[in-house]
Amino acid sequence: MIKGGTGGANTKTGLLFEEHVDLATLLAKQPGYSVKGEEVYYKGELVARVFKKHAFYRYIARLGVDWRKHLSKQLLPDNCIYVIVNNTLYIIEVKFQNCSGSVDEKLQTCDYKKKRYQKLLAELNYEIEYVYVLSDWFKDPGYKDTLEYIISVGCKYYFNYIPLQKLGLPVPDEETSAP
Repeated sequence: MIKGGTGGANTKTGLLFEEHVDLATLLAKQPGYSVKGEEVYYKGELVARVFKKHAFYRYIARLGVDWRKHLSKQLLPDNCIYVIVNNTLYIIEVKFQNCSGSVDEKLQTCDYKKKRYQKLLAELNYEIEYVYVLSDWFKDPGYKDTLEYIISVGCKYYFNYIPLQKLGLPVPDEETSAP
């Protein structure tokens, strides 16, 4: 059931999400990483830029992209990170749940949203990846079809965690990771 997803997390090589923690905060806690505003550094080198909701639109406006020319309505990402080395914008939606509800159907919108982001950013030639970080609630067999669908449309999901390597970010070496 978790093809394309992940179970147990190694916190030395990835980001362990909690319900109300943002990406910039998680990155800043990783050995060798620092975050200054939207800029993410690893060992002093700029490796990425992080955004939430409206900050994403301020960023693309600085790059000359007027969202109104491409979309009829803004999509507000929970978190997104533009990784410089692989020219990829990762839209990261965090879905934590402990009972059935509206998130169930939201998971089925990843294909639509990924295509809207691709349309929006086509002139920048960014690659777009749409990723869910899900709580263990979604490991229930009742989500098997939904999780299969997410993978089938080219989106990804992980449980509670994203490996840094999957984002194209440097993984702290043993020396940096030691307490």
